[in-house]
Amino acid sequence: MKIAVDAMGGDYAPREIVAGTLLAAAACPEIDIILVGQVEKIKPYMTAQPANVALLNASEAVEMDEHPASAVRRKKDASIVVATRLVREGKADAVVSAGNTGAQMAAALLGLGRIQGIDRPAIIAVLPTLKGGKVVLDVGANPDAKAENLLQYALMGSIYAEKILGLERPQVGLLNIGSEEGKGNELTQLAYPLLKQAPIHFAGNVEGRDIPYGRVDVVVCEGFVGNVLLKSFEGLVGALFELIKEKITANSLRKLGALAIKPGLKEIAKIMDYTEVGGAPLLGVNGISVICHGSSNAKAISNAVRVARECVEVRLIEQIREDLRALGKPDSGEREDSSCPE
Repeated sequence: MKIAVDAMGGDYAPREIVAGTLLAAAACPEIDIILVGQVEKIKPYMTAQPANVALLNASEAVEMDEHPASAVRRKKDASIVVATRLVREGKADAVVSAGNTGAQMAAALLGLGRIQGIDRPAIIAVLPTLKGGKVVLDVGANPDAKAENLLQYALMGSIYAEKILGLERPQVGLLNIGSEEGKGNELTQLAYPLLKQAPIHFAGNVEGRDIPYGRVDVVVCEGFVGNVLLKSFEGLVGALFELIKEKITANSLRKLGALAIKPGLKEIAKIMDYTEVGGAPLLGVNGISVICHGSSNAKAISNAVRVARECVEVRLIEQIREDLRALGKPDSGEREDSSCPE
């Protein structure tokens, strides 16, 4: 197996990307990793040269503030474009990047195309809950969606939860403003009957407050709502930990008590740490493209490579095709031409 890693993508690239690649190479010696980027900037951080790590030069990089689609079309030798091209050409089985998410999505749509039967891809996130990690999608690929799109998200999210997270018979919920079937806007009301009839374990509507409790395994929503949910979740977790730290160290007596609960706080921090997940694939494109948080450190990148490996091992793309066939949408296995959103 070969996995391409975009060395130039991310807030701390290429330092943390290289460090994470070396961690992954040591943890998974059976896979080959191709570091794609500006070699002269990568080499200073190569503290070792494992036999299963190769460097591939790409002279350009897409910056975080660049217009995604325009940059991908203009910069043919950008690291994310070259890494994605390796997957298209069969020279790599997956690509991992912590760079500009829009650029990664554009590169995947233009380079890999969509799986036939999938109208729009979805970005997923694995959120920590009281019952372990749960899937939420879409969290930003498409601000607007149709009911049919939510149905496709539900199918893909269910497959990911089962095959990658190991959740048996994952329960799928539709994010809404109430649990009753008639609740919601036009989109959710149209999507509800489609999900109810789909070959998934549909649990009905769920509200935002249900998510941290892990009421369902897969939460489905359009990208605008999903992105607001994700960032609100991240902000709340960060603020909560800052508040806890401030209050338990406010005086000497509390500091003594803090020593007693420190192990428990560390366990909670690990559960809430996004680096433990690493990344998640852009679902719906005809190839494995794993998206990481922009501030990913070495640990996150290493875990993202693990996720990419698992997606390849379970044949995630083929699993999605099989479910589409169950819905009466045959797939030829060929890449569908795909326009790239501006």
